[in-house]
Amino acid sequence: MSSTEARITLAIDVMGGDKGPDELLAGVSKSLAFAPRDLRFFLFGKEDVISSYIERDPLLESSNFIIHHAPEVIGMDEKPIAGIKNKKDSSMSLALQALKEGEADAMLSCGNTGCLMAGGTIRVRPLEGVERPALCTIWPGRERYFTLLDAGANPLPKPFHIVQNAILGSNYARVALGLVRPKVGLLTIGTEEGKGNEMIHEAHSMLKEIDGSILNYAGLIEGFQIFDNVVDVVVCDGFVGNIVLKACESLSKLIGSFLDEELRRNALRKTGALLSKGAFKSLKQRINPEQFGGAPLLGLNRNIIKAHGSSNRNHISGAIKIALDLVQHDMLGQVLEDVRGANEILRPDPMSAQ
Repeated sequence: MSSTEARITLAIDVMGGDKGPDELLAGVSKSLAFAPRDLRFFLFGKEDVISSYIERDPLLESSNFIIHHAPEVIGMDEKPIAGIKNKKDSSMSLALQALKEGEADAMLSCGNTGCLMAGGTIRVRPLEGVERPALCTIWPGRERYFTLLDAGANPLPKPFHIVQNAILGSNYARVALGLVRPKVGLLTIGTEEGKGNEMIHEAHSMLKEIDGSILNYAGLIEGFQIFDNVVDVVVCDGFVGNIVLKACESLSKLIGSFLDEELRRNALRKTGALLSKGAFKSLKQRINPEQFGGAPLLGLNRNIIKAHGSSNRNHISGAIKIALDLVQHDMLGQVLEDVRGANEILRPDPMSAQ
């Protein structure tokens, strides 16, 4: 089948997840419930493993899949650039190559984050005018979901990178959350002018310059405001964002384990827990991250979605939904337009970017 016969083609790194290829392929199968009929999947991994699973799943067997044999697998402990260069026949490397050559419109991987970011930046290359890509995550808030970036792609950014993160995150919130004009906030240690380090001061000034024309910038926010939906896009550097992400994940698990222990402490509490089963189910659904099971690496010429290494089939299905949304809404085109506009305002002299 030629590449023109399918409207959208997704490249899937089948071998990257902690739960193994079967769980990832189960997620692909689950996504067929909402995927367009002419969607095509390129499955990169060990051919015998993929073929064996497809033969056991009637949904996959009757769908549009093309297997690309990849004998190598990039481990979670491998160094970013070395992993890509030394294992050119790995499932991740070959999927990235297909993306680079335009054979696929988007790529999904649960594999080594560092290798995926390095490979994406080197092979797929950043969009014109974008200096550094950023990982964008979606979080539950008090009233609605919001985005946070950078979640770890660039731990040592310059102020202008923070501004570009704001543009990337705003466009992603528009596509993924359906917001017409997302409010953007810059995360720091206080909302008063002058709070934060020099990078925050410079980024804040730049963001105010493009407020109204490129962004809907709401100003500085503090950590305790993150979940109150004060803004729709929380912007920070990759160092802070990754710490916030992992700290919140850990705290969520801790509170969950404490709650479980207390509800099991005696018969009366167990009865109360049983009577509250509906409330707990609703709570779980409100904070359930599975529908947003992947974080896009924004700012590249192609769409790359990074799912957590421990993703289950529901996370994978959610990540595929994100990939489809990004392609169908042509987010890259709008990002290019906004980045050019910001560059004209903030860097009218090309030499200033040196």
